[in-house]
Amino acid sequence: MEQVFAPWRIEWIEREEKNPDVEECVFCELPKRGDDRENLLVARSERSFVLLNNYPYNPGHVMVIPRVHTGDYRDLDDDQLLDHARLKRRTVDALEVAMEPDGFNAGLNLGEGAGGSVADHLHTHVVPRWRGDTNFMPVLSETKVIVEALADTYERLHEAFAAQEGATVPGERSAVVFE
Repeated sequence: MEQVFAPWRIEWIEREEKNPDVEECVFCELPKRGDDRENLLVARSERSFVLLNNYPYNPGHVMVIPRVHTGDYRDLDDDQLLDHARLKRRTVDALEVAMEPDGFNAGLNLGEGAGGSVADHLHTHVVPRWRGDTNFMPVLSETKVIVEALADTYERLHEAFAAQEGATVPGERSAVVFE
């Protein structure tokens, strides 16, 4: 299925540092970079983080990602599982405040056969859904129209996460942090 995006995305495409000499996977590297806003990392906890999807199914499509590099859900210890679950709950809360959806799709793609584009690092997709958000475009032309810029979605979600109990924002370009 194709997706239609507005021209502001050209900045991402034309950036000089497309794939810096990355030896780690993208989900291991992004939390180490300095500019969370630029990297679409919107919230962090001790063992997980929330990242806006670069190619969202709907506005607000995020991934909740454990910091441990594994593609096997069974490799997460109890502390990692609990942290990941708590951050998913905070994510649903933030999406409800910021986006006011009618519901959510949430889940893991475990392994390449499940359609995961990054099969070797677990991530849970959380996708806000609205009644009637599917129209003729995906059915007739295999095209999905995204109606909000990622930067605007980031701002709304960042604000909603920051308003939650226990949230801190260490810097202007930083993700919301939960202890």
